[in-house]
Order: sequence, then structure tokens, then C-alpha cells
Amino acid sequence: MLRCLWRVPLLLLLVIGGCLAAIPLLPHGPRPGTAGAALLRIWSRLFLRLFGVRVERKGEPLHDPVMFVANHGSWMDISVLHSIRPADFVAKAEIGRWPLVGWMARRGGTIFHQRGNTHSLAAVMAVMSERLRAGRSIAAFPEGGTAPAGTLKVFHARILQAALDAAAPVQPVALRYLRDGVPATDMLFQQGESFLHNLGRVLATHALTAEVHFLQPVVFDPEGGRRRMAETARAEIAEVLGLAT
Repeated sequence: MLRCLWRVPLLLLLVIGGCLAAIPLLPHGPRPGTAGAALLRIWSRLFLRLFGVRVERKGEPLHDPVMFVANHGSWMDISVLHSIRPADFVAKAEIGRWPLVGWMARRGGTIFHQRGNTHSLAAVMAVMSERLRAGRSIAAFPEGGTAPAGTLKVFHARILQAALDAAAPVQPVALRYLRDGVPATDMLFQQGESFLHNLGRVLATHALTAEVHFLQPVVFDPEGGRRRMAETARAEIAEVLGLAT
């Protein structure tokens, strides 16, 4: 409770300050090498430190443009990746309708997808390919949503087509949260848990480390196609997380 008392007002100040700074610096998303990309990286680091999260990078991210594919267990995953390597994320359309958060996401270059809508997915993939060709990087969660602690969902392969169309590399990224060297499962969504409930729990949590593992890029296999690429990316991430494939 004491942590919440000082973290909440600082969080509000950080969000308001970030919004004001984003107006002139992030008109069209975090373009590589711009002041907007630097703002997003610095703001994400401050945001995470406010929650007591220290980010530790393992491996090297590829140069722009690249498609990052990562496991997804917490709403903090986007900020964790942004703190190291700003990229345009693919997110569910509902987030775009959230007050303030949706506006910030659009400023951050988020591409919104209506889940279960084939036409929406086709449009999203076209935008992804266009941005990759323009030299921007894309980040996506191929599981299609957050996975409960200790699990890794099947990776949807179709989203990788955007990288193939743009001739951009695909790099798997494994994300995990540790406290004293032990997985901090309290950071992840529990079964049936709402965002607000999880936010309140995370606001009160102890300090921890977010590890970001940039793994070897996935090579296209003409025989297995994008399905083989998705399976390979999932297997590489599962190995880092210590999960069965």
C-alpha cells in the first residue's frame, strides 16, 4: 500500500509529461534515429523504474528494419522492449479506444488489429510490410494474446508473411521477469484477471529484473515456409524460458 501511495502520483505525472512531449516529437511514430525514438526509449525506462523494474539485455538486436517476435505475458512487455529498441507494435484494436492510452499508443506507432477479423489482419499486414520497407522495425506477439504463467501458446505463422513480403529478417525475443533469480510470476496475468486488477498488484510489487533475450534470427525454409519459422521462433523462446515445446 505504501508503494502505491507514492507510485500512483508519480505515474500520473510521467504519463502527462510523456503525452505533452509526444505531441511535437512523435507525430508519426518512433522513426529510427529521431528524437521521437529517443523519447520513447527514455520514457519507457523511467516508466519501468517507477514500478521497480530494471531491464537487462541479453544478446544483440538486429539493425532496422527487422520484425521482432516475442512471448507475451504482461502488459509491461511493450515498455520493456521499447526501453531497449523502439519499434511499431501490433496490438488489439480495443486498446486504441482506451482513454489516453489509445492516443499514446497511436503516437508510439502502434498498428491496431481487430482480432478474429480476416480483413483487419490483411490490412494490418499490409501496413507492417510498408513500414518495414520504409526502414522501420515491427514488434509482434504471435501468440495472439497474453499467456498464463508457465505457458507458451502456439505462434500464429501468418503474421510473419509481412516480413517475408518486405524481405526483412525475423528475430525472436524471449521476455521474462525475475526476482532474486526466480521467475516473478506475480507480474504476469492470472487466469481471468482484469487489467486493472493486475495493474494494482504490479503497483505494489517488489523490485525485479526484466530480461530481454535477443535470439538468433529465424531463417526462411522453403519447405516448411512461415509455419516452420513460427515453430522455430517459439522453440528458441521456450528454451530460454525453460518451457517444454
